Amino acid sequence: MAKKAPRRTAERILAATLELFNRFGEPNVSTTVISAELNISPGNLYYHFPSKDELVNTLFDQYEARMVVLLAASDDVRDVEDAWFFLHTLFELIWAYRFLYRDLNHLLSRNRRLETHFPAILMRKKVALRTVLDHLMGGEPRTPEETASRDAIAASMVVLLTYWLSYEYVLQPRTAMEPENAQDALLRGAYHVLSLLAPHLDTPRRAHLQALTQAYEPALT
Repeated sequence: MAKKAPRRTAERILAATLELFNRFGEPNVSTTVISAELNISPGNLYYHFPSKDELVNTLFDQYEARMVVLLAASDDVRDVEDAWFFLHTLFELIWAYRFLYRDLNHLLSRNRRLETHFPAILMRKKVALRTVLDHLMGGEPRTPEETASRDAIAASMVVLLTYWLSYEYVLQPRTAMEPENAQDALLRGAYHVLSLLAPHLDTPRRAHLQALTQAYEPALT
């Protein structure tokens, strides 16, 4: 059986950096800490990534590329079960790069790339969630009032997606960001985002949503 090729140094650096950023927060992780974690010299680290911002930007580019692909799948959401899976998958990606959300205000204040690109991601999320709303609410809105209402719901869903992990962190600052707590946190997030939609669904879809979430009820409290 052929051995797997060892990961390139740059890939190892990115993987270790993402893990450290996610666990301790980007402001609390220096390039010295990263090189020590990998047992490489700071010079070797700087050869691949000349600054900490280069690491942040490369990880953000990975996240952005994956998010764009995922949001495009919103057009395939046709029922409540699809919506549940779509939102949970969104939260899984947010969790995988949770340092971006945990340290969002700090990063936006000092990183020009995130300052210019992150708002565009939020707008993409809003468009994708409007698509989901339209599919689950019987097609395009018929009046300007319906359009405004759906836009407001989609914006509220984006806010919850963006700040849900921060809410979890405030409630449990010592444990919320630990991997063993991820599944329950993501289930709660998906449930609360869908709850914004629930009052606007017809009776069969509301019943479907209630039945779907009952299976996860212990994790949702």
